Amino acid sequence: MPFKPEISYEPDVKVWSGKYEAPYFSPDLSVGEITFNEMRRHPQLIAQISVSENTTLTREELFLNSQRIASYMRNLDLHQSDVVGIIARNTTHISAVVYACIFNGIAFHSLNVNYVPGTIEKLFSITEPKLIFCDGDEYEKVKTATAKLNVKLITMRNHKPGSISIQDLLATPIEKDFAPVRLERGNDQTMAILCSSGTTGVPKAVPNSSTHKFFTTTNYLTSADVQYCHSTLDWVTGLTTTIASGVHSTLRIINAEMFDGSLLLSQIEKYKITWLLIAPSHLAVLANCPEFEKTKIDSLKHLLYGGMCCSLEVQERFRKRVNPGVLQFAFGFTELGSSNGTLNKHYDEKPNSAGRVLPGNKLKIVNDQGEALDPNEVGEVCFHACQYWDGYYKNPEESRIVRDKEGWFHTGDTGYVDSDGFLFISGRKKDMLKFQNIMYYPSEIEDVITNMPGVAEVCVFGVYSDTNMYDAAASVVPKRGAQITAEDVIKYVQDNVEANYLQLHGGCLIVTDIKRSPNGKTNREATKVHFLQQLNKSK
Repeated sequence: MPFKPEISYEPDVKVWSGKYEAPYFSPDLSVGEITFNEMRRHPQLIAQISVSENTTLTREELFLNSQRIASYMRNLDLHQSDVVGIIARNTTHISAVVYACIFNGIAFHSLNVNYVPGTIEKLFSITEPKLIFCDGDEYEKVKTATAKLNVKLITMRNHKPGSISIQDLLATPIEKDFAPVRLERGNDQTMAILCSSGTTGVPKAVPNSSTHKFFTTTNYLTSADVQYCHSTLDWVTGLTTTIASGVHSTLRIINAEMFDGSLLLSQIEKYKITWLLIAPSHLAVLANCPEFEKTKIDSLKHLLYGGMCCSLEVQERFRKRVNPGVLQFAFGFTELGSSNGTLNKHYDEKPNSAGRVLPGNKLKIVNDQGEALDPNEVGEVCFHACQYWDGYYKNPEESRIVRDKEGWFHTGDTGYVDSDGFLFISGRKKDMLKFQNIMYYPSEIEDVITNMPGVAEVCVFGVYSDTNMYDAAASVVPKRGAQITAEDVIKYVQDNVEANYLQLHGGCLIVTDIKRSPNGKTNREATKVHFLQQLNKSK
């Protein structure tokens, strides 16, 4: 094997394992205790700069703010069994909310700000948070969605009448001799609850424990590093960045507004960002910016990206501008916890590979019968996190579906592991798609279009986009005699769906019939191929 022995392979069971690494911190400490101890170091260093709010916080200021918010929670007599809700952008004080929660051993449940009210209501009704931190921009939406809950709403910015301002919490006196709590369940205790989707399309609440896996891909960071990740706290990437910055004394640059490639390029040059964690769609935006070739990005030491496929052309454009080893393609999923499953540190030798399995994880490829396959054979990608997992919050049925009795997570992705132990993703078994990192199901849009007068049948699918991931597109069969145009369907969705990620950004095609499988069921892939063929003919 021409690569360092970072992994091991067991040919009898056909399983790849990450190389054992000694714990970076004392195993008996929680992430909250570790963060508390480390945040006392380097008090005068700048901890965070917000480019959208024009604010700067030292580590001492951020540390004190975290304790103030934690003290406010203690004054409300919140317990470790309670949950705090978050549906907010990367604003100035959101990191302090996270640190306050982990100091108190209270799990927080993070939702995306783009979720529609029905999704917010469903998710927060599962965890029943006592407090919800949101932006004033979403205050009315969140208030309506949580009307049945006994919950306090705290706004992070753009404060609205009736909300509690984060400034009120920051005025709370710090509890005397403040110290982080000891976790009642140790490091198996849930620290964060993120959102994912199972096999049915209903959002799931995914517990992440207070595991030290956070440090697997960040333990090389130092106070000389400058971090940027555009993800909010409802993504593992956003959570990992927040924890890493607090623990490793890095400078973190944040932005609460929509992703802007030109702005980020200017920030990389201005602040000499060394660690960038980004979605492949955003990577494509950067590569296609007119400023890309002129902007200095040689400060980058680690450029991590993953979660979906990424164009080789985009990766090559970056590779020409950075040093060897900077590009690192990662693969992971929310249920796996706070660490990626694999990471490719060898882009030049294995371009477009998702990399090798990381320490603390195991990987195998299985066929439809669940049998492990040999290297270079294509099947479903499965991971074992080698740690405790609580299962989906209050959802044991779906928990049993996503993870088998031996503890293996079935990702729904297809791929293979080559002879050197590098994972290559080839496709998806699931219908679930992503638009700008927001997960959605074709059925959500199909349900809307079927209610349109004159529609007989519809099939929605994803059309790959370098910038958006998967644009929803539709093939629609009109009822006999109905005069429906593609523009009519697109406008109907716009008029009846608020969320941008559920729009037909990929277009619409009026057809005489949907492509079907031999058993008569809709063949989504064949319908998509026909759509693209017709699209190409019209160009």
